[in-house]
Amino acid sequence: MSSITVTLIAFACIFGGALLGLLLRAFLPDQHLSEEAKDVVKMAAALIATLAALVLGLLVSSAKSSLDMMNSELTQSSTKIIVLDRVLANYGPETKEVRDQLRGSVATAIGLIWPEEKTRQAHVDNIEVASGIERIQDKLRELLPRNNSQRILQSQALQIAAELAQSRWLLIEQTQSSLPKAFLIVLLFWLTMLFVCFGMLAPRNATVIAVLLVSALSVSGAIFLILEMNTPLTGTIKVSSAPLRKALDHLGK
Repeated sequence: MSSITVTLIAFACIFGGALLGLLLRAFLPDQHLSEEAKDVVKMAAALIATLAALVLGLLVSSAKSSLDMMNSELTQSSTKIIVLDRVLANYGPETKEVRDQLRGSVATAIGLIWPEEKTRQAHVDNIEVASGIERIQDKLRELLPRNNSQRILQSQALQIAAELAQSRWLLIEQTQSSLPKAFLIVLLFWLTMLFVCFGMLAPRNATVIAVLLVSALSVSGAIFLILEMNTPLTGTIKVSSAPLRKALDHLGK
């Protein structure tokens, strides 16, 4: 399911829990709403709120770290692409075909991850089957150095290309990670029960319902941020294409 779908389900469960609590308050006998009973409910709600806040905080921090790591790796890869192009340029005019191929591979990657049309979705799966960097490595191995300087440049180019290939597969593997469903279900259960407690302790009026609605939206928004940042190459929140586009501007010059 998409992040938006999961967020909507979470909001329905959380806000539905608040409405259920308000409904239960109207039907519970008076002895169930005594001060002693309310104190117990408040303590249980505080315990659940503490657990949920800790988990949400850890998940947001972990997801943000994943986004930052992906952005850092993309920046490093963009730098290596520019360096590789410079090395090939210093090798000689016989590397023009490889440099054109490198530029084409970068343009293709940008088109796959950051499509220009807003209605299109990023095709991250196509990155896995794309083999542009492997073909570039093959072309580099076919070069026939005429002197020691070209041999050194060929060796440097092959090393950089190998690092780019490794970074590509690292990006692919990182996109496979996702939030465990059981983890998300337990967190959603905690939040739903917490809002049930809120509803049981609150009077039924428009102000209370509005506050509970905004609170449910806020918590659901936190879940949305976690899911989005956990997949930094797809969705609404993704890494910037600026490093690769800047590298593309420098290629072939």
